[in-house]
Amino acid sequence: MQHAAMNALPTDLYLPDADATVAAGAELGASLQAGDVVALTGGLGAGKTHLSRGIVQGMGAVEDVTSPTFTLVHEYRSGRLPVFHFDLYRMEREGEVTGIGWDEYLDAGGVCLVEWADRFPALLPAHAQWWSLELDGTGRRLRRVR
Repeated sequence: MQHAAMNALPTDLYLPDADATVAAGAELGASLQAGDVVALTGGLGAGKTHLSRGIVQGMGAVEDVTSPTFTLVHEYRSGRLPVFHFDLYRMEREGEVTGIGWDEYLDAGGVCLVEWADRFPALLPAHAQWWSLELDGTGRRLRRVR
């Protein structure tokens, strides 16, 4: 399954600041389709939540986007498709992820956006789009991994 979102952004992009990161996310979000899964990786402070904010905005949602580090998943339903925003940073076992209704979210007809996806890569479907954010000088580098 290859959706248009796979080609929405260059595979390697330098983002000089948070605004550029949000803008790149909005471009990606505008191309996402029902069933897409976006897997985000990168260290603390790399910009995963800024990119997520842009993706949600690009989907047309108006809710304020924050990291779901402590709530584990946020749902944004005001856009053209629902967005389910996960943060797996605090999860320690696959059973914790599946226990929050992971499979149901994947099948809900929206877009799943997963920060710290590399913590449980086996849980993500084969068609997931993997993006890595790395700090690079004063900005960050966004790379499509697969």
